[in-house]
Amino acid sequence: MNFRIDGLQYANWGEKIFREMRAGGMDAVHVTIAYHENFRETVANIEAWNLLFEKHSNLIIHGKTAADVDLAKQTNRTTIFFGFQNPSPIEDDIGLVEIVHTLGARFMQLTYNNQSLLATGCYEAEDAGITRMGREVIREMNRVGLVVDMSHSAERSTLEAAEISERPIVVTHANPYSWHPALRNKSDAVLRALAESGGMLGFSMYPHHLAGSTDCSLESFCEMIARTADLMGVDHIGLGSDLCQDQPDSVVEWMRVGRWTKQIDYGEGSASAPGFPDMPEWFGGNADFPNIEAGLRQIGFDETDVNKVMGNNWYRFFEENFKPSK
Repeated sequence: MNFRIDGLQYANWGEKIFREMRAGGMDAVHVTIAYHENFRETVANIEAWNLLFEKHSNLIIHGKTAADVDLAKQTNRTTIFFGFQNPSPIEDDIGLVEIVHTLGARFMQLTYNNQSLLATGCYEAEDAGITRMGREVIREMNRVGLVVDMSHSAERSTLEAAEISERPIVVTHANPYSWHPALRNKSDAVLRALAESGGMLGFSMYPHHLAGSTDCSLESFCEMIARTADLMGVDHIGLGSDLCQDQPDSVVEWMRVGRWTKQIDYGEGSASAPGFPDMPEWFGGNADFPNIEAGLRQIGFDETDVNKVMGNNWYRFFEENFKPSK
């Protein structure tokens, strides 16, 4: 059985998006349910998702294991996996790691651009690496089956996380720095460490991460995937679109600013345009995932490898890593 799986989205959730997921044949999507929220605010977000699962039970299901992806495919629905882009939902309490996993979280970033209690973000001038608490939290995440995500983390912190973690780590949404030198994109050293850990890279379609930004061609994107397959091995790559479809520009401000500053943080955008950039013409939303599949075939991927990139690798990763350690 072959799957289509996206490693990260933060769209404006509702029936429109869920129907587009079905139009694109999406079997599973990892969705961000917290950026800067504390534990209680994250629980409120889960409550809101529970209402969506109830209202749109014909389109989506809440996923906790790979078996839920099988169920979704058999019933023509999309599995939704929860993740955090910051460790703020566990506050300063390591006991909340197991609690959030019980509530359905399956991925947690150790940082979101800035220094956190656990690690250093990619926008900091100095990278101090994994903190004392970070080491303990990684151990606990490994124990319960909460995946370590280093998408917004700095170089040293990411390499140390790969070394410290006894289970594979991931970068759910980024691209190689050698292809496009954005702060969030990853060095070859990080990509090799991901693969050596048994982990995954999810390729991002967010324009700030693309060579040529909005004007990036599908051919260029797929050729980048091919070069990364040569570096990491085709078994360690997938998609992580970072799709923020139909979100207002105010959401960008929440992502970047949260509550830590009173100033606008323009991040990877220009000072004159802090909002969402236009997506490339070949990928405007979930219904366009077949374009990437076709692009991979066009540059020479065989059917087995196309299916690995489109979702089979993520499925295998879910199967192996969403459960407690032995």
